[in-house]
Amino acid sequence: MGYMVGVDVGGTFTDVTLVDSGNGEIKNHKVSSTPDDPSRAIMQGIREILGMNDIAVEDVQYLAHGTTVATNALIERKGAVTGLIVTEGFRDLLEIGRQTRPSLYNFFAEKPEPVISGNLRFEVNERLLANGEVYRAIDEESLHKAIYELKEKGVEAIAVCFLFSYLNPEHEKIAVEAIKKQFPEVFVSASHEIVPEFREYSRLSTTTLNAYLGPVMKNYMENFLNSVKEYGIPVEPYITQSNGGIISIHESVSSPLRTAVSGPAAGVVAAKNLAELTGYKNMITFDMGGTSADFSLIEDGEPKISMEREVEGFPARIPMLDIHACGAGGGSIAYIDKGGALKVGPESAGSTPGPASYGRGGTKPTVTDANVLLGRLNPKEILGGRMSLDMEAAEVAIKEHICDHSQLTLEEATAGIISVVNANMSRAIRLISIQKGHDPREFTLVSFGGAGGLHCSALAKELNIPRVLIPPSPGTFCSLGLLVTDVRTDYVSSSLLEASPEGMIVVTDQFEKLKEEGIKLLDKENIPESKRKYELVIDMRFKGQNYEIPIPVEWEELTPFGFSTLNKRFQEQHEKIYGYAKKEGVLEFVNYRLTAVGQLPKASFNKSTKTSNGATPRDTRQVYFTEVDEPGYYETKIFAREDLVPGDKVQGPLIIEQMDTTILVLPKQTMKVDEYGNLIINTFGEEE
Repeated sequence: MGYMVGVDVGGTFTDVTLVDSGNGEIKNHKVSSTPDDPSRAIMQGIREILGMNDIAVEDVQYLAHGTTVATNALIERKGAVTGLIVTEGFRDLLEIGRQTRPSLYNFFAEKPEPVISGNLRFEVNERLLANGEVYRAIDEESLHKAIYELKEKGVEAIAVCFLFSYLNPEHEKIAVEAIKKQFPEVFVSASHEIVPEFREYSRLSTTTLNAYLGPVMKNYMENFLNSVKEYGIPVEPYITQSNGGIISIHESVSSPLRTAVSGPAAGVVAAKNLAELTGYKNMITFDMGGTSADFSLIEDGEPKISMEREVEGFPARIPMLDIHACGAGGGSIAYIDKGGALKVGPESAGSTPGPASYGRGGTKPTVTDANVLLGRLNPKEILGGRMSLDMEAAEVAIKEHICDHSQLTLEEATAGIISVVNANMSRAIRLISIQKGHDPREFTLVSFGGAGGLHCSALAKELNIPRVLIPPSPGTFCSLGLLVTDVRTDYVSSSLLEASPEGMIVVTDQFEKLKEEGIKLLDKENIPESKRKYELVIDMRFKGQNYEIPIPVEWEELTPFGFSTLNKRFQEQHEKIYGYAKKEGVLEFVNYRLTAVGQLPKASFNKSTKTSNGATPRDTRQVYFTEVDEPGYYETKIFAREDLVPGDKVQGPLIIEQMDTTILVLPKQTMKVDEYGNLIINTFGEEE
């Protein structure tokens, strides 16, 4: 008998999911995160969940892990000392950046400091033309001098980015070879290997970030791998990537930036799985933990992919699931600003010291403290009885930091904290839906994360989302997502080409070259031929436009006859995004993207065999609601999640408690349990 283990590291808790490969039974566990060394909490969680279920370590046949190490290293500026080698004349491109400004009308907005200081940037005399031809051969004397200087300055990583190297990587390859010969112990990141596509600043920024994170991630991966081996787990772990797929730990070391949003990505993948299972093809995912809330949109069963994202203020041009993060979590700290307004987040109390009510020394008021005082969280204990709560400490924190600095009563301050954090999250959902041409009324809100259940009903009501779906173990949903994903790796090439039926022959050639790279990777991952597939996307635009739209294409459409289908698909997408399309406009092909997918065994969601005899609450308590026409205390039924079975239907207000989360259903809303044990909350009370 074998078992699959998924581990997701969050800012507050580390979640572990264990799946029995034989019968599909799922077990979950949570431990407090250890930010100083995340692998300690990971191994503790694995040891505990195996021990609790009497499972021998030798029976673990699959291990996948979502990590925040890369993101945290960027946030805290704890990456490696990194040097940069660029084409002569481009030393200051990291400072200059580009026209795009995140705060166009804010005269006081400061750009983030580049991760490579000016004294560690060196120029090499070389130049390619815009068509990739060599204009000036690389001057090896200036190259060796740059490497010598960087070695003397003690750098741990070097980024190499030459102009137009995406068309001809010859000079970059010479530079990488020289670095490895002259400075073998340094981590090297070359742009033609990381992001071989046009736009020099994005390419430079991405390559630089990858080099900056390389040694940190390499060290972390090696420690984690050693811990896994020492414990006796017989398989090597997989690491989640930002594109929602996984990759073996050895392959991830060369491209650490690809793991930047790996934890949240796993939750979106699990939601995609639910979309196939339940038939709710349009979903907005809502993942609220202790530190942040992450939102993503799934349309017609497919998550949205972003080809360029800002990571801590720096452009990162790698495919990532389009996840929008918001500094709103259970540990988000509330305060009164200088203008007297009540604000919440983005600073979080994290796992240490945590919210005041955790009794670990926290003194600042948080969202969790407000939920405790409003009666929404069990006033005695959470985590299935493993953690007791200190209501008095929560009250003192809100009085001292909010009431004493404003005219608000304790009740107003507590309710205000919830209203403010909900408004912050509501704005984030609008960004990924309404502002991108999607109507929330056509979507289902999928709520997970330890804190999501307390806020999902209010968000759905605010945005007119008709229903909320909450999976059986929402607090550990991301770690489950690690067990329902595939190996995925992305390849890209750039070549500007006027779009036409004849041009499809050139496009086919581009994709064939990319497929060769994908085959090599899938060979390394030991994926059988029958489990391989290749997804194709062409970035297209009207001639003269600055930016492209990614358009999916099938292999069989790569013919002159397939061009009309591609053209129609582009026109429809352009109209949806921008509100218009030039039917007679000249189109351009810009980038060609191939994703190599290796399908892996997955955890399965089983239907429940239990039948309903009518749900019975275990208790009632007074809970304060602000999200109703008449705010105040309502007598609220308290249910245990394990008592609810398919077919159960209950009228709100009600609270559902389970080990990994608490779920709140507002007055007038209704809740039912579907055949897979998911909770379906009807936002406006009517049955579907």
